[in-house]
Amino acid sequence: MPRSENLNGQPESEQDEGPLEIAIVGDLTENESDLTERLLGIQPGGECTIYFDSPGGSPYAAMSLVALMRLRDIRATGVVTGECSSAALWPLAACQRRLVTPYSVLLFHPMKWQSEEHIGIREAAEWSRHFADLERDMDVLLGELFGSAHELLAEWIRTHRYVTGRELAAAGLAELISLQPLAPVTA
Repeated sequence: MPRSENLNGQPESEQDEGPLEIAIVGDLTENESDLTERLLGIQPGGECTIYFDSPGGSPYAAMSLVALMRLRDIRATGVVTGECSSAALWPLAACQRRLVTPYSVLLFHPMKWQSEEHIGIREAAEWSRHFADLERDMDVLLGELFGSAHELLAEWIRTHRYVTGRELAAAGLAELISLQPLAPVTA
């Protein structure tokens, strides 16, 4: 049985076994602090299951979550229960095992620059340069995290493609599951 936590982030019962479960629901940016705490609550080299229903958020929030997962060697199983789009794709790709349903939806698109601040021309030019580098580096990393299909991923990103769970599984990037109880993961 998966382990759950109480409001203080402590295990409900020391007798419960199984990986910690984390839900990434909504915007990554708005939930980054909580998600970071949850990931830091997993022992280095530990396991967890991460459920995704997120439209994305800040690329920096996504990269921070990926860095925590990789640097702490967290063995995560990602399950797309609804949507996993935009910046949420990076933490999903960082999962060692990725599960999707026929109803899962993933949106691949180029990064979008949005600023509500009034900035000068020099700062805008620097941000534009940085943004181009960031987008290129993150697209390369996404391909590395998924482990294959670099050209397919680039095409999906370029065309702003909505990808179904079936399509992601057919591309070999995830396992297609039905809406039946998950079998325990064996090591």
